Amino acid sequence: MGKVATRVAYGEALAELIQKDDRIFVLDADLSKSTNTHKAQEAKPERHFNMGIAEGNMMGVAAGIATGGNIVYASSFAMFAAGRAFEQVRNSICYTKLNVKICATHAGITLGEDGASHQSVEDIALMRAIPNMRVIQPADDVETKQVIEKIANIEGPFYVRLGRSGVARVHDENYSFKLGKGNVLSQGKDIAIIATGVMVEQALLAKETLKEDGFDVTVVNMASIKPIDEEMILQLSKTHKGIITAEEHSKFGGLGSAVAEVLSKHNPTRLRMIAIEDTFGESGTPDALLEKYGLSAPSVVRHVKEFAKELE
Repeated sequence: MGKVATRVAYGEALAELIQKDDRIFVLDADLSKSTNTHKAQEAKPERHFNMGIAEGNMMGVAAGIATGGNIVYASSFAMFAAGRAFEQVRNSICYTKLNVKICATHAGITLGEDGASHQSVEDIALMRAIPNMRVIQPADDVETKQVIEKIANIEGPFYVRLGRSGVARVHDENYSFKLGKGNVLSQGKDIAIIATGVMVEQALLAKETLKEDGFDVTVVNMASIKPIDEEMILQLSKTHKGIITAEEHSKFGGLGSAVAEVLSKHNPTRLRMIAIEDTFGESGTPDALLEKYGLSAPSVVRHVKEFAKELE
């Protein structure tokens, strides 16, 4: 099948969920066509509310609805859900441990032509730092649909990071998402690549090229960034020469930082981070931006080869 954006899969999953569970409410900040929550609105208009361009207020309202025993999915672009509404997310949702699932779309530089003002490359760091918040970034449509359904039955706040552009399917229908667990997509022995979101596809593409050049890498999808699979990370550190993390996020505070925290505490291991350097994004097509910021499959190949040389 063709590539599907995780925001599209989110909209489809939410439309199904809202019809099955009367506790589900959906809030959006005047972006329902972009976030795809309009599908839930069409299914159950009485439980979908457009809060306007007022993301902080939306999070406060979400908290209020959740106090009545409901499950609230609140959506906007990642830049606004995590950035503009940070204080309300922290104090109204996480401090009180309310059942609000923040599903933020258009994350990272693959948002594309809207440019730096809308490209959130800091949101994982922001959300990871808040007590009681769980952070999930699905890699494809299969995983997204499972995440959206499963978090409805896990009490408390979640931040689900979703993308605008289409991504290839990396899981089959037998896959089962588990909170706090990574998933080995391709086993190797030399270097382990722990990737998340759009970078899972890039890592798998890189593996095929690397195989032709004699490099045998393991590729892991780490959708659950908080809580993270410490057991798997430690196992990889003991069975591989080194670890590379790959994410469409700043190198500060994201997946790479989370993995480094685990390794430094339990088993110091050589680690290289493929991430966005200390810079903002810019306008461009998703593929062009992945290439410019060193996140494309050829860039992953280059990093693996350089890292392998350092480890000799």
